[in-house]
Amino acid sequence: MTTSEERMRILQMIQEGKVSAEEGANLLQALSRGGRPTPPPPPAHDPRLLRVRITDLRSGKTKVNVNIPMSLVNVGVKLGARFTPANADVNYDVIMDAIKGGASGKLVDIEDLESGERVEVWVE
Repeated sequence: MTTSEERMRILQMIQEGKVSAEEGANLLQALSRGGRPTPPPPPAHDPRLLRVRITDLRSGKTKVNVNIPMSLVNVGVKLGARFTPANADVNYDVIMDAIKGGASGKLVDIEDLESGERVEVWVE
């Protein structure tokens, strides 16, 4: 992910209420320093499921819908990696760090227009 894409993602997370304005500012500062952003603090409850959904963009039908217990999260991320479009710029280490740091909500939302698929990964 390029720096401008990372900045937009952080701003989107602030807009969606996934991180506070202060946390977003800290993430943006970390990006400007060239460091890795620190994931937001863990939510009040522990996430229980990693969800992966792949949808056909043309028909809107779900092709894959997998719910994985957090105890198997490493397997879940690897499974999601198999379905992510080859041209997608996704860093799975960042995703794993976010999950281990207690992130919740949507972590990945990619539309591959060439293959006509949308891949979504989130933690609940």
